[in-house]
Amino acid sequence: MTHILLVVFSITLIYIGIANRLFTYINILIVQGVVIFGIACLQLQDMSWSNLLFVLLETLIFKTLVIPLFMKNIIRKNKITREAEPFVPHFVSLSVITLLLVGTYLGASTIRMEHLDVVFFVVAVSTVFSGLFIIITRKKLITHVMGYLVMENGIFILSLAVGNEMPMMVNSGILLDIFVSILVLGIFVNKIGDVFKASDVEKLNQLKD
Repeated sequence: MTHILLVVFSITLIYIGIANRLFTYINILIVQGVVIFGIACLQLQDMSWSNLLFVLLETLIFKTLVIPLFMKNIIRKNKITREAEPFVPHFVSLSVITLLLVGTYLGASTIRMEHLDVVFFVVAVSTVFSGLFIIITRKKLITHVMGYLVMENGIFILSLAVGNEMPMMVNSGILLDIFVSILVLGIFVNKIGDVFKASDVEKLNQLKD
């Protein structure tokens, strides 16, 4: 069942590559949060109940509720247009993300490690690179934040592969990382919205001392 959820997560990567509306990106992040929650429930059965409860609350509440609502509020407050406006055509994004999945799988197949779960490794690494690709190929600052969140989901999936040995400190670090990044970038986007009518990265070249 865990591998089925990982396949579903991979499909969300392909879908986010061809999505054009910002709210679609946010909905995909919500789906990814729900999938990660399911994976955590299945994968972390041997973890202590306190750590397990922390991880489940983190995935279900923050990834699927708090962060998406925060992002939607930023979009509405700054009156950001609903299109993602990528630099490259959707077909190129689809092709690149598909090649990332296939290439990562082929590369992972050559690794011979007893404790390596190939499916976890492929999905996690593909997610990190897909998030980086979104950051590079999208114009709007808000989509850069979303790309970062996709990358963070990939790192979290990789940690779930060895989740039963993951200490509470790592969980706290992940949660703190999410909070600081979203708050700082959210404030940044809000301030940019006060100066520019469009939250486009190309506008940053107008900033001066």
